[in-house]
Amino acid sequence: MRCSHHRQGISLLGVGHATSLTLAISFVLCVVFDLVFPDHAMYETWQKLLPGFEWISWKSFFLGLIEAYGYGWYFTLIWVAIYNFVTLREKQDKRCDG
Repeated sequence: MRCSHHRQGISLLGVGHATSLTLAISFVLCVVFDLVFPDHAMYETWQKLLPGFEWISWKSFFLGLIEAYGYGWYFTLIWVAIYNFVTLREKQDKRCDG
């Protein structure tokens, strides 16, 4: 008996944009927080995580925003591929066993 191979997984584009926007919005909120509460600023963390980011100029802000968005896609490309592989493999095994 042959197993059917339906390929269904989560959307790379959907997860990519959602993850990237989440990181970009988080970056903006953290910058605003640092400006409002300078005694509790965490910009030094951003300087370590985002190459070229300095505190604070418009050029640096937009660079950090682009890099945060890019990190979202980096995470997505790895995570979605692994997730889809594991879940599709699991579904295929269940269909072929039963």
